[in-house]
Amino acid sequence: MNILVLCTGNSCRSQMAEGYLKLFTKDKATVYSAGVETHGVNPRAIAIMKEDGIDISNHTSNHLDEYLNIAFDYILTVCDHAKEKCPFFPGKAERLHYNFFDPSKVKGTEEEIHAAFTKTRNQIKEYCQSFVEKKGLKTVL
Repeated sequence: MNILVLCTGNSCRSQMAEGYLKLFTKDKATVYSAGVETHGVNPRAIAIMKEDGIDISNHTSNHLDEYLNIAFDYILTVCDHAKEKCPFFPGKAERLHYNFFDPSKVKGTEEEIHAAFTKTRNQIKEYCQSFVEKKGLKTVL
């Protein structure tokens, strides 16, 4: 079972989703994340995931072209831009889409930025939990 999470820059939302999907599916799936561009992994995304006990500090920001030869079962786009720009992937992958708010665009105090990252992280966590349950990929933690 192969899952690809796509976002614009593969720096924040897709990285969080990859972290949660790896946790929730364990050995039932191989999870990848990529972007239509690469922006590097956002340090705030690393920090907010660490607050929930997930270490994504070793993740890399990858371009979707790196994965064109992998047969995916699911392709999850987590922002509208990635959905619009995503190329055709050969195979029979089921495509799912949810446009999560991009917390990296928030300008304001540290508290406001942190709150935005927390909110998006929690929404992504909930989405990933629901996805693995609906698809029968849940692993007992």
